[in-house]
Amino acid sequence: MDIAPDTVADIVIRLRAIEVKEGATDPDSGSNPIDDGSTDVLVSGTDDATEAEVRGMIGSLDDDAKAELLALLYIGRGDMEPEEWDAAVKFAREREVAGDGVIKELLGSPDAGDLLEEGLDALGLTPDLPQA
Repeated sequence: MDIAPDTVADIVIRLRAIEVKEGATDPDSGSNPIDDGSTDVLVSGTDDATEAEVRGMIGSLDDDAKAELLALLYIGRGDMEPEEWDAAVKFAREREVAGDGVIKELLGSPDAGDLLEEGLDALGLTPDLPQA
């Protein structure tokens, strides 16, 4: 694999941080974070850098690593089996890996972080990841 399992693990951690966020629900947004229990940490907003970090990390990957990232998603989701790794990578390459296709697919997939981890596990690669 061109993409290092530890790189995938870093992406998984950030995807999970995005997945736990919700829309703006704090009526006292802008108040002292200590007073409101820091609830704004779990709210998506315009000043949220987590999604930008994920976009930057994935965007900095070469096309081979992007294709492998998508292939891990397909295997983790059960679309393909671990024995079909080469076919999964080929299928992923046929998708728009050079543009924003990988980013859009990962950010648009519910539980993408868990699915990437399941893909790694299916291939026998287990980097140290905190449990969700």
